[in-house]
Amino acid sequence: MGKNFRGGYGNMGGMGNMGNLMAQAQKMQKQLEITQQEIKELRIEGTAGGGQVKIILGGDHKIYNMEIAKEVIDPEDPEMLADLITAAYNQASEALEAESTERMNKVTGGVKMPF
Repeated sequence: MGKNFRGGYGNMGGMGNMGNLMAQAQKMQKQLEITQQEIKELRIEGTAGGGQVKIILGGDHKIYNMEIAKEVIDPEDPEMLADLITAAYNQASEALEAESTERMNKVTGGVKMPF
């Protein structure tokens, strides 16, 4: 074998490294797809009013369950109930965002991905 331009032998002048990089990128892409699916399947609980309103939020941001204690259902004050539902949803949404970010960072090493 002849010397390549860097003075080494073989590996097609560095092209072997490109193949290795492509394999690593494909492996990361597959792991990203798996992680994204796992995130979609997550179920996160958010609560408000000392647990009187509970929401189960999915990784797809859909509400999968909601429990409301009778004590917070006041026909004279519907705004309070709306505020509690909003607070429970926001708590679950923030927890979901944190969990999603943590899981994606494990795959990407903290590098922001364009999606």
